[in-house]
Amino acid sequence: MESTTDEPGAGADAGNAADAGAHAPAGPARGAASSLRGLKVLVIDDSKTIRRTAETLLTKEGCEVFTAVDGFDALAKIADHQPDIVFVDIMMPRLDGYQTCALIKHNKVFRSIPVIMLSSKDGLFDRARGRIVGSEHYLTKPFTKDELLGAIESHIGR
Repeated sequence: MESTTDEPGAGADAGNAADAGAHAPAGPARGAASSLRGLKVLVIDDSKTIRRTAETLLTKEGCEVFTAVDGFDALAKIADHQPDIVFVDIMMPRLDGYQTCALIKHNKVFRSIPVIMLSSKDGLFDRARGRIVGSEHYLTKPFTKDELLGAIESHIGR
């Protein structure tokens, strides 16, 4: 897992986003924490802020979170950690999210891992292209805690 050095503004935003539901009454998100405990999640994004926000939210829910800065970094981490679910940004340098997803889905060992595409664009073309390369879900950034957890719960049979 990468170090958690401070990036200006990232820590405060990540903390506030993660704490947004901390005082809410026990509901689906609270009950979901036990079902997510120990779940291995890989978050691939070239934005440190997005990686840290997702890591903070998911760690508070009991997930074991790994992060990668691009598709090449991710492929090594998938082999090392064998995550239960992968979140991948579409627009990244070197190996983009579509290429990364396609490589995961064409590997017989890893093809069953659900892949959730992340994008700042909410276009029909991007969603369709994600489906073509094998992604199971699509989240638009910035995502909420409920959207992130909902995507996991709809694709993990726990």
